[in-house]
Amino acid sequence: MRALLRIGLGTLIAAALITAGSVVAQTPPDKTAAKAAAAQNVAVTDPSYKIGPQDVLRIDVWKEAEISRSVPVRPDGKISLPLLNDVQAAGLTAMELANTITEGLKKYINNPQVTVSISEINSRRVYVTGEVTRPGAFPLLPNMTVLQAVTSAGGFTQFARTKNIYVLRTETGKQVKYPFNYNDVVKGNHQEQNIPLQSGDTIVVP
Repeated sequence: MRALLRIGLGTLIAAALITAGSVVAQTPPDKTAAKAAAAQNVAVTDPSYKIGPQDVLRIDVWKEAEISRSVPVRPDGKISLPLLNDVQAAGLTAMELANTITEGLKKYINNPQVTVSISEINSRRVYVTGEVTRPGAFPLLPNMTVLQAVTSAGGFTQFARTKNIYVLRTETGKQVKYPFNYNDVVKGNHQEQNIPLQSGDTIVVP
């Protein structure tokens, strides 16, 4: 009887492990999310990265805990700090911003030592709208193209007019429209339409 019970328990455990393994195997890693995280890490460690609105910064002033803090960059491109009030951050690198803060604090602190790091990058995004599976905002990966962005959005719905896709971009205050014929591009034709994207671009899939 005990032998039968052992065999039965062994069979149940084996079946459970096989089932669990099959569930795990059916859940592939989110490659898009992984690429986005990797791109963000590259930008955070890139000394030439320009801070943008909605990025989150960490400001550390040595021996000044009351001033050191994490701050979001406001839509107007500025951050708020004690003593200095509003400081322009957007368009500067972390080093340039640290120098700006250092100069401002010299009026109040003897020999301030300031470090600026970028905790979160939320300003570099592209948008995909229309007949795609997952419309919305997506992190702008390095050298990202229209085709890659459409893939990030999960591909097209059955109603998509893939020959009439276009990219909307603001240049010198005006909105410019760039055509993108998906059918041609995937066949290797009109590769010039598969342009590298810029932050703020919107891909429209009619």
